[in-house]
Amino acid sequence: MGGYDPIHLMFAGMEKLGPGDNVHTLKMLATIPRPAGPVIVDAGCGTGRQTLVLARELGAPIHAVDSYEPFLKELQLRADRAGLGHLVSVHCMDMKEIPLIFPEIDLLWSEGAAYSIGFPNALKVWASAIKPGGFAAVSEMCWLKDQVPDEVREFFRSEYPAMKSVGQNIGAVEEAGYVLLGTYMLPRDTWVDGYYDVLETRAKTLLHDPDPSVRDLATLMLEEIRVFNISENSYGYIFFVLQRC
Repeated sequence: MGGYDPIHLMFAGMEKLGPGDNVHTLKMLATIPRPAGPVIVDAGCGTGRQTLVLARELGAPIHAVDSYEPFLKELQLRADRAGLGHLVSVHCMDMKEIPLIFPEIDLLWSEGAAYSIGFPNALKVWASAIKPGGFAAVSEMCWLKDQVPDEVREFFRSEYPAMKSVGQNIGAVEEAGYVLLGTYMLPRDTWVDGYYDVLETRAKTLLHDPDPSVRDLATLMLEEIRVFNISENSYGYIFFVLQRC
């Protein structure tokens, strides 16, 4: 099994590439007035679990953006099988380039992906492309408590040192030119069901892969899951529902 891309070995075929589920995607979508225009972008779509939810619920074209082409190919297959292929267009590109390709966005959606270009930076970059009065729904991992177990703090000091509190991220939202319509925390079970429960089994298997890069990713994934289990709810994913000023 060695010699393959570690990301492919860990995540291929998974519907979920992060915490969340269809129920909560729909719950967030219901808080936003239906887009007044046709341009809807899913930034950092992965294999497109939420992309298909948006396409089915809105019955409108969705532009799915990701920098990892194998995920996009999988999304296109999923969309075709679901009878939604005509509503989903995939774009292999960096999320920072979204304003160059989509200068007038009515709704920007991003679940668990903004961190890859920095949450405050993503908000600013995307704001330049969202129409005045347009909407965004962006989820971001946040500190939820001041008191954090030492092992948890230490893990994220290396894995996500830029993680901020909810209050700090609300400040970034306002500074980037949005009105905050609401926040919502994803329940703990959305981390486990269909995500960590799948990854834990895969990672344990991949610990024995001949490729050291695969073993390293497996080790990191198991440590991430261990940290989650001892976290005492000190961090979580928060949806920020926004309107462009």
